Amino acid sequence: MDKYEQERFDKLQRLRERGIEPYGKRYDNKQSIQSVIESFVPERDNIRVKATGRISTMRPHGKTAFLDIRDWTGKIQVYIKLDAVGSEKFEASKLLDLGDIIGVEGTLFKTRTGELTIYANDFTVLSKSLLTPPEKWHGLKDTELRHRQRYVDLFTNPEVMDTFLKRIRILKYIRKFLDVRGFVEVETPMMQPIPGGAVARPFITHHNALDIDLYLRIAPELYLKRLLVGGMERVYEINRNFRNEGISTRHNPEFTMMELYQAYSDYTGMMELTESLITSLVKELYGEYEITFGERKINMAPPWRRATFSELLREYGGVSFDDEEGLIRKSKELGLESHTVDTGTMANAIFEHTVEHVLINPTFVLDYPTSICPLTKTCGYDPRFAQRFELYISAMEIANSYSELNDALDQDKRFREQAGTEADITGKIDEDFLTALKYGMPPAGGLGIGIDRLIMILTNNVSIREVILFPTLKPK
Repeated sequence: MDKYEQERFDKLQRLRERGIEPYGKRYDNKQSIQSVIESFVPERDNIRVKATGRISTMRPHGKTAFLDIRDWTGKIQVYIKLDAVGSEKFEASKLLDLGDIIGVEGTLFKTRTGELTIYANDFTVLSKSLLTPPEKWHGLKDTELRHRQRYVDLFTNPEVMDTFLKRIRILKYIRKFLDVRGFVEVETPMMQPIPGGAVARPFITHHNALDIDLYLRIAPELYLKRLLVGGMERVYEINRNFRNEGISTRHNPEFTMMELYQAYSDYTGMMELTESLITSLVKELYGEYEITFGERKINMAPPWRRATFSELLREYGGVSFDDEEGLIRKSKELGLESHTVDTGTMANAIFEHTVEHVLINPTFVLDYPTSICPLTKTCGYDPRFAQRFELYISAMEIANSYSELNDALDQDKRFREQAGTEADITGKIDEDFLTALKYGMPPAGGLGIGIDRLIMILTNNVSIREVILFPTLKPK
């Protein structure tokens, strides 16, 4: 225990000696600090308020003291005066420290400098802090420590609290948007006997009672499609997915995805829904369509650009999808594998290296190679391409959508062609999903939106760790 912690511990003991419980009790009828501020009327005296908060600054002056307290809605000044609270309480106020949580009762007034203040006639110690807040409340700045001690990050950095409250607001908006359009929210298994719906390395666990291996889901897709077969025509899930892969500013092994399926729609219907959802969300949050992300300005105004995979590959990659020799040359030039992969996979690797980084304003990339879209209907104009789009904003993939394959025989064929390839995760085919398709699944559009990345864009945070309360970190 260092000397500062010892000083706090000593104050804790002295509070108890005075008969004051330093970890408080129920504190009824308190207002949020924001509502306290909003209740002030200049023409009225004796506006009584009751608030709680953590002490962020302290300025003692003889027989008076000024404190700032903060809750999750804001900050307000508190004025404690010997004559108002009495000698016993005033002496107790000298045992308060930065970081302590207190309740305050009093009346509102403005100081000579115009600062709204609670003139306390009583206060209650609700929680004694035994550790000193970082840098005298100037905020926790060490990024690694901020992520490890998010609880400190939240109460010392108001902009961090604002980000996560905005995240909650965004999720509420998405649910309301979908509910109004007739979608129902469902829950599907997070532990699955066969991980499917995406190409990713899963986390493996073991169920002792059944003596079987299970996988944390990499996507909910195949279960949501089973619900389409069952007759639930508009379903969505805001779910946690788990992928046993790398960590970066854009990737966390545990992340949030919103995935939905709409019977009798297709990927063009999903484009319309995606554009409407995100543009209305931007307007709701900011009142305009231009937003800042990092050092860039992004114009989110509809309509968004739509261009095919092949068009963009030719425009920015400088190579045609139809020119296999050109694709091989480009792959070698970029240092990519070109001998053991099919044309679609090779073209997609070139696309990732030459096109993605230029897609700053929202862009729908349409019609990907069928070979990399095993769950997707092919395009009527050319079966080499699939009815799939990906949405890019600020060079990040934000959404992925298909016109869902509902031909059971074609799906069976594609699963078996995939077996033994890089896309084959476990060597198992989900036979039950194929059985479901044989009963008949309506044509449908499917959509997945990466919630964490979308929130990065909408809150101007360039690292995914800034929008996940408790990101995965390497142990100390």
